[in-house]
Amino acid sequence: MGARTKARKRAIDLLFEAENRGLNARDLLAERLAKPVTEAPLSQYTSDLVEGVVAHWTDINELLSTYSQGWTLERMPSVDRAILRLGAFEVLYATEVPVNVAIAEAVELAKSLSTDDSPKFVNGLLGRLAEVKPTLA
Repeated sequence: MGARTKARKRAIDLLFEAENRGLNARDLLAERLAKPVTEAPLSQYTSDLVEGVVAHWTDINELLSTYSQGWTLERMPSVDRAILRLGAFEVLYATEVPVNVAIAEAVELAKSLSTDDSPKFVNGLLGRLAEVKPTLA
């Protein structure tokens, strides 16, 4: 597993944990940076991803809600929400990551962390966001 893939996985873990504990992901990130719970410290890329998702939280949630056909955010499994939020951040805002790489990474994470139907759903929704990206202000 590459360094960025590991960073994405750890960012998803933080986003998932924060949501399930009712915490702000930025606060949980700060807590983990101050007092790590694993041997390996969080990478800068993990921090950048969590900070980026939090910075664009409202827009990301709105876009996911708008373009997920037949699914509300609340109805999605919480791990899928974390994967989609991270993937949407990378697709829409992380200019150093090619869109196809961001989508492929999110799909792989969905394969390893979520249900059998999740990879297809993640691929379709992030693909749709990539299509409409040029029309977003």
